[in-house]
Amino acid sequence: MVYRKDQGRMVRMAAFWSLAILLFYGCVSLHTHLGVAFGESMTKTLVPGFDRIPLFGMVPNGSLLVSAIALAVGYFLLNKWLSTPKNADLMIDTEHELQKVTWPTLEETISGSVLVIGCVLFLMAFLAAADYGLAAIARRILLRL
Repeated sequence: MVYRKDQGRMVRMAAFWSLAILLFYGCVSLHTHLGVAFGESMTKTLVPGFDRIPLFGMVPNGSLLVSAIALAVGYFLLNKWLSTPKNADLMIDTEHELQKVTWPTLEETISGSVLVIGCVLFLMAFLAAADYGLAAIARRILLRL
């Protein structure tokens, strides 16, 4: 199926960047764990005399190289995966459904939030009082035995 560039664009971008942030976090974690697991072999600099990458302050070492390659390959595969017809159809349909939603106004959102916060505070106070009362009853019963 042929897709126009703007079909499902916002949902595809949101899905890509959400997953890209998770992938970036995973590669940063990989960088850290490679340095710890392999020690000196992964943490020594690859370029003699070049101690830090300007602006980032990172040492150009093996663990950085492996995690950067994993990040680049991951971004490429993520883009290809999101562009498959099955996923593209899902994203396009999702965006069409989101366009049909009647979003609440700011006033409705604020009044709904105040109502929810009030209910939570009321339930919190009720449960605290019930807990205190039942604990007092249990103490009296247990002290008489």
